[in-house]
Amino acid sequence: MLSAKALDRLCRQLRDKAAQLGFDDLAITRPDAIPQAPQRLAQFLADGHHGSMGWMEETADRRASPGVLWPDVRSVIMLAMNYGPAGDALENLAHPDRGNISVYARHRDYHDVIKGKLKELASFLVSRAGGGDVKVFVDTAPVMEKPLAQAAGLGWQGKHTNLVSRRLGSWFFLASIFTTLDLAAAEPERDHCGSCRACLSACPTDAFPQPYRLDARRCISYLTIEHAGPIPDEFRVALGNRIYGCDDCLAACPWNKFAVEAREAKLQAREDLEAPSLATLLRLDDPVFRQLFSGSPVKRIGRDRFIRNCLIAAGNSADAGHVPQAVALLDDDAAVVRGAAVWALSRLLAPEAFAALAEDRLTQETDADVRREWQAAKARAASETR
Repeated sequence: MLSAKALDRLCRQLRDKAAQLGFDDLAITRPDAIPQAPQRLAQFLADGHHGSMGWMEETADRRASPGVLWPDVRSVIMLAMNYGPAGDALENLAHPDRGNISVYARHRDYHDVIKGKLKELASFLVSRAGGGDVKVFVDTAPVMEKPLAQAAGLGWQGKHTNLVSRRLGSWFFLASIFTTLDLAAAEPERDHCGSCRACLSACPTDAFPQPYRLDARRCISYLTIEHAGPIPDEFRVALGNRIYGCDDCLAACPWNKFAVEAREAKLQAREDLEAPSLATLLRLDDPVFRQLFSGSPVKRIGRDRFIRNCLIAAGNSADAGHVPQAVALLDDDAAVVRGAAVWALSRLLAPEAFAALAEDRLTQETDADVRREWQAAKARAASETR
């Protein structure tokens, strides 16, 4: 067993090594430091706020407590890596001819970037400690990173439920190292939101039923990434040109005045993903989609879901130049794409022109969901011609 002096030296060495690897902060907590987490998670699930993310229910026991996930864990090392944008994260929203991809997804998949560094840091820890077991996690296991990070002192969960740091703002990824080593735990960070409601007011879809609670079913990030079917009609206009994720609540946080651009080159935005042309994206077939988003987190939602999002953005653009491609996508193999194309055309064509198109196409459609899209859009067009 290491002496207190040796443990203190080990922690200093660990921080130095983490900084060398590109991490922007490191803090340590105990696996039993989030006793309130199980009840909060249970309430979230009971309210149905997880939507179709059934894996959250399936892993609830392990997610609620690090000790259930790994009974041998004695310390949890939480790490932060900045991915801050170079400019205004919301600038694209003013350009409806462009698709807006969430800042975190404009570069390499952070899982790939961080995982290797995390393994190197964990190996460094074991070698310097002379033993101990470790497990590393980067948002792929049932670990409640944000409560653990707050308990460790990295930041606090703001009213938008994301972690906020007085030093880094809102733009950073979290990762963790579980270890059997007994390391000195830090004090938790206290809440510094005060009376501010900027993040809540910024949400385009009112996804926060109250401060510190998120209803994922209303969240644009959930709708454009996790949700597999047609996007509910009530949220489509609010999506604007957001085709993958949403940064509005993060960008609104006043603590971002301390945020800086990502220093890890692989987390700096790719030029072609900063403001991609909707007209170009709408033409992507599956092979080209996979090639364009190789190494990007966008790839995981697949071409069909992505084109669905782009069609909603096209429908919100008021640009009739998208009509030919939207018409072509009425014959797409994926029903979710055809349905989104119907909605886009109902927004881009004059009511009379859309009604004529519906008369011709509705009888050809065999999918029930797409037929409902046609019928609803046809009814809207009829009401607008009266």
